[in-house]
Amino acid sequence: MTERMPTVDIGQLVAEHHASVYRYAFRLTGAVCDAEDLTQQTFLAAHVNLAQLRQAEHARGWLFTILRHNYAKFRSKRLPLSASGFDVDLDAVAEEVPTELVVDPERLQQAIDELPDDFKIVVLMFYFEECSYREIAERLGLPAGTVMSRLARAKARLRAKLTEPDEIPVSLAARAE
Repeated sequence: MTERMPTVDIGQLVAEHHASVYRYAFRLTGAVCDAEDLTQQTFLAAHVNLAQLRQAEHARGWLFTILRHNYAKFRSKRLPLSASGFDVDLDAVAEEVPTELVVDPERLQQAIDELPDDFKIVVLMFYFEECSYREIAERLGLPAGTVMSRLARAKARLRAKLTEPDEIPVSLAARAE
């Protein structure tokens, strides 16, 4: 029985996909050190399982799948944060969205960080990996309706968070009185 050798090596994968894997990891974790660790774990797992990559043109999606699995393991090891401290109306959607919305990248990352993992994964797969609803449903083993619902709810939360006025620090508010 002959083993089929992959057409790419790990050095080539790192050179071609490191930036996109890191960006995705950063969007998932919201922290540089965690994104670096997750990126390293992803490429380590890719190196160990390189024989599973059957077609080089699918390397990016394969790496993102490894990344998502590593992120799920990473999150399961961390203690969950209580959502009771957040005052978010899940049913509220911004009534007016400005025609030209400029979003601060740090504020966007903070809003993404505050999403539950089920919503965060769907948003990042849709926008970052450019997956269709059907592709997300297949990859995550979910009904397409669940994917659409999670994406709609996640977008509503992001929209509400990103369009709310900046909060005035307590110390400045006290001086204004």
